[in-house]
Amino acid sequence: MNKSRWLPLAVFAALAVLLAAGVWLSRNPDREALPSPLIGKPAPAFSLPVLHEAGRLVSSEQLRGSPYLLNVWGSWCPACRDEHPVLTRFAETKRVRVIGFNWKDEHPDALRWLEQYGNPYWLVLTDYEGKVAIDWGIYGAPETFLVDARGVVRWKHVGPMSEATIRDELLPVLAEVEKTR
Repeated sequence: MNKSRWLPLAVFAALAVLLAAGVWLSRNPDREALPSPLIGKPAPAFSLPVLHEAGRLVSSEQLRGSPYLLNVWGSWCPACRDEHPVLTRFAETKRVRVIGFNWKDEHPDALRWLEQYGNPYWLVLTDYEGKVAIDWGIYGAPETFLVDARGVVRWKHVGPMSEATIRDELLPVLAEVEKTR
């Protein structure tokens, strides 16, 4: 009889340990270092609407000729808000074009978000339905890609960028990209 009283507590404790392990594993920073099958390959072709210019489409072909940083964001994304000041400071250096990729967002919400937090982007493309994002392998926001002048993906970062990410990861790759122009 005593053993049966402890059984629910033991089951609860086991579930709590499993839940804690799952939470710990989901916070593991190594998940942000996921390799991208796109690195070293041509960026997926696209033609997307421009957020601020109704009726205008921009294609991946039109972006060739100069490197660009493609930053995936959404007004619904709390981590994008955290990343935004860092991205803004980097964009102000004008070292490379920073292209916004507004993903699965409502048009008025995206405009309002940029009005509130500022627009660091050279251009903002919109993927309202998320179809182009599938080709890029995007599964969350923020994600950031560096594409060289020939349209080849050279770097990818999953999660919010920090000053350290820019300094230690992005800038060395960007320096290599700039040498091959």
